[in-house]
Amino acid sequence: MPDRITDAHFGRLSDGTAIERYTLANAAGAFCKLITYGAIITEVHVPDRAGVLGDVVLGFDALSDYETKNPYFGAAIGRVGNRVAKGAFTLDGQAFTLAVNNGVNSLHGGRRGFDKVVWRAEPHVCPEGPAVTFRYTSPDGEEGYPGNLEVKMTYVLSDANELRIDYEATTDRDTPINLTNHSYWNLAGRGTVLDHLLTLNASCYTPVDSTLIPTGRIEPVAGGPMDFTRGKPIGRDLGRLATEPQGYDHNFVIDGSGHGLVLAARVAEPDSGRILEVLTDQPGVQFYSGNFLDGSLVGKNRLIYPRYGGLCLETQHFPDSVHHENFPSTLLHPGETFRSTTLHRFSAR
Repeated sequence: MPDRITDAHFGRLSDGTAIERYTLANAAGAFCKLITYGAIITEVHVPDRAGVLGDVVLGFDALSDYETKNPYFGAAIGRVGNRVAKGAFTLDGQAFTLAVNNGVNSLHGGRRGFDKVVWRAEPHVCPEGPAVTFRYTSPDGEEGYPGNLEVKMTYVLSDANELRIDYEATTDRDTPINLTNHSYWNLAGRGTVLDHLLTLNASCYTPVDSTLIPTGRIEPVAGGPMDFTRGKPIGRDLGRLATEPQGYDHNFVIDGSGHGLVLAARVAEPDSGRILEVLTDQPGVQFYSGNFLDGSLVGKNRLIYPRYGGLCLETQHFPDSVHHENFPSTLLHPGETFRSTTLHRFSAR
């Protein structure tokens, strides 16, 4: 195995299954770690403005915490990321019932989504840098979804401090699909993200009801608390939100999507100088400000994760698209191959 890719035993699940951890290291000294359980990103170490490496994702030291306590830290999300209203939809004239795990709705693939399965791992080197490809076969009927779905996710760490995720999937039956990664970012490595400066390349968003299901409307963000087009601290407008607990958990419509990789978001942390830019070919990005973290989770290095302790930028199709014909379709048909790429570009100034 190449020197820039190392593997180690990470532990065993409660059923005895062994889980491996892979470390990808680039020539610049940055590195990230991933495990075969949930294809989870457990660590991402990138430099601050002084060149000091720091871990910028939330996670746990122990596999048992990922198995029992994890609010999707770093995880692969599918078969359908985000929410499906009331855990049901109709496709090709047939009604399908999904596992309901978020109030009356289905969230992130159900009770046992892609975040809770063991993936097959293949470490290798791409032209851009060290990589791990994770594969999983989701059987027909899993969590209520139709069709056998073959999924491949490849994580690549480049020498330019870019972490790329390539998604690929095929099916033998019409099925909805919405794949993403659910890393919680904190560019300071501790505390809250309320002072992080966020810019979203999104002049519109999809409003939601009280259960966080889109209403079907697409509305402009201009002038309201959803407006991040010019960049602002994440905490600036929390008091203007009606959600409980107050915070963001909304899908933003990326300007210029449909034309390859475009910039979806930029996050800057003033003290460390670290910057994260997220580029994607997906039409939306779910910005979640860690509202449901409550200080009860003890993470890596005994850090307690407070409310707003991390932010998520989940590149995606729109939530609940199976119920909204005006949203981009999430349907994958036999004979087609779903492909998507999201790039996380790190820098400091």
